[in-house]
Amino acid sequence: MLVALALDQDALARQRQETDALMHSQAFHDGLTQLHNRRLLQNNLNMALATQRRQGTCGGLMFMDLDNFKPLNDTHGHDVGDRLLVEVAKRLTRQVRETDTVARFGGDEFVILQADLGADMPLAQAQAQKIAEKVLEALAQPYELGTVTHRCTASIGLVVFQGGVIKAEQLIKEADAAMYAAKQQGRNRVHRVMLEPKPV
Repeated sequence: MLVALALDQDALARQRQETDALMHSQAFHDGLTQLHNRRLLQNNLNMALATQRRQGTCGGLMFMDLDNFKPLNDTHGHDVGDRLLVEVAKRLTRQVRETDTVARFGGDEFVILQADLGADMPLAQAQAQKIAEKVLEALAQPYELGTVTHRCTASIGLVVFQGGVIKAEQLIKEADAAMYAAKQQGRNRVHRVMLEPKPV
């Protein structure tokens, strides 16, 4: 009986661990793509800004929206649209460093946080631009979605920032506005802005 009780307790402990891990995953990851969700992005962005205030380093935030997503959903249904989103998530993850955060912000909007681009702003801008262009090129390649072949570009707003006292919410708004500027300029492009460091 003691052995059976010990085994039952071990099984319960494993079940609790699995349940806790599942709850954590659901709280901080997107259920479809398994990318970070908005909540975890916000957390990582706050940590990155705190580090930058201490060290004076630069970071980049890419806010992107797929240009031809709605017609795919309307023509072929949400299942095919979901397959596209999953493939986009895979392509984004392959283009960035392990230390970067890739998140699904909602719908067909994705965000990439490059937390540490060094302390030299011109070099940081060049590095962030290069990665954004790689992302743009990767997303523009044809997608094989079962019986459907789809081409889908993206509009990317890129904000490069350094230190200062800007808040995470404002930074996301700036990147979102830059993305809309990219759309207005013809889509399938990167619109970059730089935020000057502000005194603490």
